[in-house]
Amino acid sequence: MAIQFLKHGRSAESAAEDAAKVRDVVTGILTDVSKRGDAAVRAFSEQFDKWSPESFRLSDDEIAACVRRLSPGQLEDIKFAQSQVRNFAQVQREAIRDVETETLPGVVLGHKNMPVDSVACYVPGGKFPLVASAHMGVVTAKVAGVSRILAASPPVQGEPNPAVVAAMHLGGADEIYTFGGVQAIAAMALGTESIDSVAMVVGPGNAFVAEAKRQLFGRIGIDLIAGPSETLVIADDSVDAEMCATDLLGQAEHGFNTPAILLTNSLKLAQETIAEVERLLKILPTANTAGVSWRDYGAVIVVDTVDEMVSEADRIASEHVQVMTRDPDYFLKYMKNYGALFLGPRTNVAFGDKVIGTNHTLPTGRAARYTGGLWVGKFIKTCTYQKVLTDDASALVGSYCSRLCAIEGMVAHGEQANLRVRRYGHQNVPYAGVAGR
Repeated sequence: MAIQFLKHGRSAESAAEDAAKVRDVVTGILTDVSKRGDAAVRAFSEQFDKWSPESFRLSDDEIAACVRRLSPGQLEDIKFAQSQVRNFAQVQREAIRDVETETLPGVVLGHKNMPVDSVACYVPGGKFPLVASAHMGVVTAKVAGVSRILAASPPVQGEPNPAVVAAMHLGGADEIYTFGGVQAIAAMALGTESIDSVAMVVGPGNAFVAEAKRQLFGRIGIDLIAGPSETLVIADDSVDAEMCATDLLGQAEHGFNTPAILLTNSLKLAQETIAEVERLLKILPTANTAGVSWRDYGAVIVVDTVDEMVSEADRIASEHVQVMTRDPDYFLKYMKNYGALFLGPRTNVAFGDKVIGTNHTLPTGRAARYTGGLWVGKFIKTCTYQKVLTDDASALVGSYCSRLCAIEGMVAHGEQANLRVRRYGHQNVPYAGVAGR
């Protein structure tokens, strides 16, 4: 396999050093919030966001004021996007079925799908208030049937962002908070004097938010650890450099550490795309962000064949994969590791990020090797149950269970089975006894 790197991003060693620094900061904040509750949340909010309102939770009047600040057209656009997310989430929810089956005569097994009781949906602020993240978390949780939905986002320029608040409200959030960062995640996950804790926290965020979710996992559930946005553009010479460069920079503007990678079997397209990226950076209003990501995390990889493109793409396991080739469905058929696929030049990652209906909270950091992104099923617990309806079934299963417990030496477990054999068994049921047979 011939792989040629025309451009490299930062090394894994440098990224590991950054992660270690983030980990230590997050540990300190989580510990402080767990000890001091609201006081710690307020102190960190003042330190990081210069924000200390009388209450971090917005009142109904404050929410209504935010909604009024949006034009009818803006509200209609938000409603359109939410309807797309809601419709697809509903289709997904309907695909999740309860099951019940009789596996042996008199033995009934099944599972039920139940929503978690409460969830906090985080919406990043940072450089861009991500209105769409409200749809992805709140609307999807609502479709799943979660009964208590919190939503939180940091202040933007010293106040709640009206579009974000409106999207949270229209999506169905029960409680809306204006605070952000690790302190917000900690407050909602651990609880404080004024905030009841939740069972689960979802949503994207910066490296500190992602690390907070990682450290809290186990005490609460999470969707996934969604780190800095990533994009992989897979292209052949059926498209041009402008299309490739635009799609790379469209994601690189997320932050200063957004990997944007071109994978192609055309050396000419690779070279032209590098040149086109540099041209666009001279005129792009967000070039101060996108340019840093491209400089430090951008990569251009040239291979020989389509199969090599598939193999290399699976190794990269990117969050977003934009496929612009003569046969994009080939990648749908054979690729295995990706957060979401965007097939053909008519679609793009921005469609998925903002409006088309699939969820934009997706696995990063090669986590696509073992998980997909946020979807309605992430809010659903699939819990099993069993019923044994007849004496013969209880004695039959009990006889096998007894012997298997004896193999393991678990005597008390075996006695649970033996009791049923003694109570419900008949002459035709093989009986193991305490020692097995």
